Amino acid sequence: MTPRQSTPVWLRLWHRFAEAERAGFLGGARYFAPSLPAVFSWGLVTGVAMSKSVLTVPEAIGMSLLVYAGSAQLAVLPLFAAGMPLWTIWLTAAVVNLRFVIFSAALQPHFSYLPTWRRTVLGFFNGDLHFVYFMQKYTEPGYVPGKEGYFWGMALVNGLTWQVSSILGILLASLFPDAWGLGLAGVMALIPVMIATINSRSTLLAVAASAVLALLCFDLPYRLALVVAVVGAIAAGMASDELAARATLRAIRDRKAAQPQAGDRA
Repeated sequence: MTPRQSTPVWLRLWHRFAEAERAGFLGGARYFAPSLPAVFSWGLVTGVAMSKSVLTVPEAIGMSLLVYAGSAQLAVLPLFAAGMPLWTIWLTAAVVNLRFVIFSAALQPHFSYLPTWRRTVLGFFNGDLHFVYFMQKYTEPGYVPGKEGYFWGMALVNGLTWQVSSILGILLASLFPDAWGLGLAGVMALIPVMIATINSRSTLLAVAASAVLALLCFDLPYRLALVVAVVGAIAAGMASDELAARATLRAIRDRKAAQPQAGDRA
């Protein structure tokens, strides 16, 4: 047996990637690791909710693997229970997931050099939390060695944790009483993660705007409050960044204008 044949297949596949991408992958996985308890809790809650709905266990597991979107999965469960037509269920899920259109548009400049099929796969594994982390780290578009690996390090760790916890919730749902308020538990699990991402004035303003809009639009049908809150958060964050940039330019101009005056007095 040659040394190559004795090497595990997964290790040979791993070394086929460039060293920068491997380092980026490990870096992304390490950075995302502190968020895994919250992801696990949210996936567990979603799995329990699916199992306690009208779905059978195989149907719930299939939904977890194929849909892979906790908010959309929870949004359509009452519609399944009410026997709503399939088009209504599809429309509701699409509306809830409209934020991913915005996320994908934001990621497009970073991965525009990739072929369509790779961008499609990357889009399927996109998620709220690692999208935020990725955009915090990479502010400039275009190719950067290790950028794609960094995204996949977070995305695959997040996806694996989500599926394991969700399937565990589906299989062990009978151990969780209905009176525990599992939906609230999932929200509480995500609050610390959200707070950890607030690291600038624009992010804080975006969070505040989304919270106010979500409350004001709570009674809108098809979870449209979520879409309004996401759009409002992005608009508030962009406006804050623009105002901050203008303030910085104004301060620079004021300092330059003051310099000759100081020289004249000398």
